[in-house]
Amino acid sequence: MAAMKEKVEEYAVVKLTTDLSRLTEKERQMLPLLFKAANIMDELYWLQTFGNKEELLSKLDTLTRRFAEINYGPWDRLNNNKPFVEGIGEKPLGANFYPKDMTTEEFEKLANPAKASLYTLIQRDENNQLIVVPYSVAYKEQLTKASALLLQAAALAENSGLKNYLQLRAKALITDNYYESDLGWMDMKDNHIDFIIGSIENYEDQLFGYKTSFESFILVKDREWTDKIQHIATLLPKLQKSLSVPDAYKTEIPASTSDLGVYDAIYYAGDCNAGSKTIAINLPNDPQVQKLKGSRRLQLKNTMQAKFDRILLPIASIVFNPSQMKYIKFDAFFENVMFHEIAHGLGVHQTIKEKVDVREALKDTYSTLEEAKADITGLHLITTMHTIGEMSNRDLMENYVTFLAGIFRSVRFGASSAHGKANMIQFNYFLQNEAIKIDPSSGTYSIDFEKMKKAVSDLSALIIQIQGDGDYQRAKQLIADMGNIPPKMQTTLD
Repeated sequence: MAAMKEKVEEYAVVKLTTDLSRLTEKERQMLPLLFKAANIMDELYWLQTFGNKEELLSKLDTLTRRFAEINYGPWDRLNNNKPFVEGIGEKPLGANFYPKDMTTEEFEKLANPAKASLYTLIQRDENNQLIVVPYSVAYKEQLTKASALLLQAAALAENSGLKNYLQLRAKALITDNYYESDLGWMDMKDNHIDFIIGSIENYEDQLFGYKTSFESFILVKDREWTDKIQHIATLLPKLQKSLSVPDAYKTEIPASTSDLGVYDAIYYAGDCNAGSKTIAINLPNDPQVQKLKGSRRLQLKNTMQAKFDRILLPIASIVFNPSQMKYIKFDAFFENVMFHEIAHGLGVHQTIKEKVDVREALKDTYSTLEEAKADITGLHLITTMHTIGEMSNRDLMENYVTFLAGIFRSVRFGASSAHGKANMIQFNYFLQNEAIKIDPSSGTYSIDFEKMKKAVSDLSALIIQIQGDGDYQRAKQLIADMGNIPPKMQTTLD
């Protein structure tokens, strides 16, 4: 019991608040409808990741039940998915998207091309043969309800962009076709509320990385910060050219309509609420939409501030050499996350020779490599911003030291996720290239500024080239060699 209490207490409870006076009367009336629709996504995510939620929860004591609710199932997401409920085995790699007894060979023999769709389940028919079931069929009842709620909210929307998006998204939920609504979301510019809903990220499918999970965010825009960073969006073509790779790897033109926004998050549901919470969003994932409209990056400022105050600062004070603590700043943390999101839209999205989507070419290594690219290239872009005089009033060392503190924050419970492995690739690369120094007597860490600058540039180039070459073997090797927590770091974490 004491151990479970400790596990639950690993999570801080934070109140998500925002200034609702920024919203109109009609916008405030929309919120309850959005909360209801978000809760349906929550219900669907349980089905995708585990199955029957009540069957599991009803058997558990209060503390274990609470921990299962946080994890959306009986596996500890921050501890390499270790089961914490008696009698429950390992978490299936394919979650609940595929039959538990399905072999890879069997899946590959299945002739239906929709088997690799982002919006289908693989199930068995009465003859025990594999069949493909669209989400819109498997979850028809719930998705029909959610769709109706979106249409009710759209009827209240005064902002034409938001109204159009909600109507298109209502249709997307019941057709499994998100393309038009993704375009509509990108066209929505001056809305106060943002509502992300649908089956979006593929992290839960650890088997093939095909299947996406249901989730929802309810967000309220922070006007002042959004204006500050709009300016950066105008620099994207220049930043793409500044990447430290041969020209062939930077011919893609980042769409100029890419936009950035800062929001307060007031609700997380489904996939995005499982285990740890994200502090930034970069969508849509569809490369076709990205080509036409770019992508939108949303920084969740209230969640970021909470993580910085409650987690990053206390960890940094233990891990860092006291002489470098002065470099750990919320503004640097904010910029590092912001440029991580910007970096997702830069680099290569199609392989250079075959012109196939990088996601397809790199298969199960894609998520880890893309997260590593975004982290390290984001830091490279901040370095460039300093060089071109866009951030000359700040000390670049703040971004470097805060970045390293961020890695400790991210992997303190393990590195099983795509983000976790990505963090370890960076950390191990810094260590190998002497950008990080460990004080032998105190065990504290510090950064060598010049070596860090070079390591950031070199690692960014390495990853973008693997992506551009669609080199699956090299990607696999990089993750195997460098995607794990080294003993020195484990000692610090313990």
